[in-house]
Amino acid sequence: MVGFELGAVAFNPDGWGPPETSSPFLSNHPNNVPFAPFSRSEKLGRIADWTRNYNNPSRNNPRNPSDAVFDFSLDDSSAALAADDDSSFRLVDGKPPPRPKFGPKWRFQKQHQLPQRRDEEVEARKREAEKERARRDRLYNMNRSGGNIPRREAAVFKSSVDIQPEWTMLDQIPFSTFSKLSFSLPEPEDLLICGALEFYDRSYDRVNPKNEKRLERFKNRNFFKVTTTDDPIIRRLANEDKATVFATDSILSTLMCAPRSVYSWDIVIQRVGNKLFFDKRDGSQLDLLSVNETSQEPLPEAKEDINSAYSLSVEAAYINQNFSQQVLVRDGNKVTFEEPNPFAADGEDVASVAYRYRRWKLEDDMYLVARCEAQCVSEVKEQRSFFTLNALNEFDSKYSGVDWRQKLETQKGAVLATELKNNGNKLAKWTAQALLASADVMKLGYVSRVHPRDHYNHVILAVFGHKPKEFAAQINLNTSNMWGIVKSIVDLCMKLNEGKYVLVKDPSKPQVRIYEVPADAFENDYAEEPLPEDEQVQPPAEEDANGGETIASANDVVEKETDAEV
Repeated sequence: MVGFELGAVAFNPDGWGPPETSSPFLSNHPNNVPFAPFSRSEKLGRIADWTRNYNNPSRNNPRNPSDAVFDFSLDDSSAALAADDDSSFRLVDGKPPPRPKFGPKWRFQKQHQLPQRRDEEVEARKREAEKERARRDRLYNMNRSGGNIPRREAAVFKSSVDIQPEWTMLDQIPFSTFSKLSFSLPEPEDLLICGALEFYDRSYDRVNPKNEKRLERFKNRNFFKVTTTDDPIIRRLANEDKATVFATDSILSTLMCAPRSVYSWDIVIQRVGNKLFFDKRDGSQLDLLSVNETSQEPLPEAKEDINSAYSLSVEAAYINQNFSQQVLVRDGNKVTFEEPNPFAADGEDVASVAYRYRRWKLEDDMYLVARCEAQCVSEVKEQRSFFTLNALNEFDSKYSGVDWRQKLETQKGAVLATELKNNGNKLAKWTAQALLASADVMKLGYVSRVHPRDHYNHVILAVFGHKPKEFAAQINLNTSNMWGIVKSIVDLCMKLNEGKYVLVKDPSKPQVRIYEVPADAFENDYAEEPLPEDEQVQPPAEEDANGGETIASANDVVEKETDAEV
């Protein structure tokens, strides 16, 4: 057995470390070399500890386990020493204390000593204060009602039509593919113009919040929302082989602005021979107008609430109909066209509207015919201009954060920007319809409730006009992209067999699906209504058998009638 021989250890009687003079035991040790440089303030600890267990080397500390005996970074004694060092360290803050903005000195200073602020900063602070106040009011109402209303991101929307088990899904198209499409086509030609137009009353251009006008109700005037295959003019044009694809301006605008839509919608597609018909269902949401569709603030989900999505859409449709007839010069003068209104009976009082049946060339042997609408006409210096009339409605300024009565006169751009944020899809569809009809001016009316809780009475606060092409560029609506979406859907449907199909916007995802449906779908008892009849919110009107009808029965002319104020 080999023994362990312990060498001699030099003793230093004068202090720490090896002796200053060379020891006979350390013959090769140089003179005057200290043990280690140190000062009195340094803490002396252990040099090495072979009793420690180093079984779990961390990933962030890939050291050699053999060096662990010299590592005291995680040792308790090292932490205690570090804590002693930290406790003796103090940070001195040399900055002066902040002066309070509001205090006795600020309050009793003279007026000329107050800091001067620019008008833009003052307006910005007012806007932020209004937004914060509106947010607090919403939170207060939510807490008061005891309901925890989810935000728009968490809202669950229902499909516009119930998907039946016997339906077969053929394709699914995400909206991301629509943004890359582009298609250019020549100018359209007018095949036929029907109806009669009244003249626009220019006195409404001078309406402002201080000089508001009460919105009237029109009972005796009938409004028609006829689908494609029920239109006798389109049937006649189809029999004459004037085109391959047939639709209406409301259906085309829905397709063109599909990437901007949030709510679910559906379009019925019928392939008959080599022709394609785009229709809407009876009771479709296309007959109504969405409100706050693209807003981030959620609307109440209760069906009986006057501010629910469906109640507001009915109210918006009612406002649009009455507004389009109130801003006309009602002196009996009309501009008539080649044929009368194809949906009106003899002697019937119909709304001022002109139907332009226009044809676009999609390919060498493919044409599209659409029925487009204009609501009134204006004649200045013997030049005739066609107008489209639409109305935006304010139901509660707490939802938008902008009070129209205060902002319309001085900051109409801010009001329009807010509407573009909250109703971007609706404004884009109106602009697309004006472009399809080649309207010279699109008039936008701003209609508000007399009181936020009164959805029966409204006032017109302002009317502004826009040129459709300029307004489309302002809202980033590309005409080539709109027609590219229509062309891609037409090409997809032309590859299908003869039959009936339905194109449905997914209620929760930015995509559309196309289903093959039975030939008798959406007819008679098969039709799917958005809500049962007993749960439908009636439009604001007096109690009358004819008042408040928004959609007529199936296979009949769709009429919208509202009551009149005498």
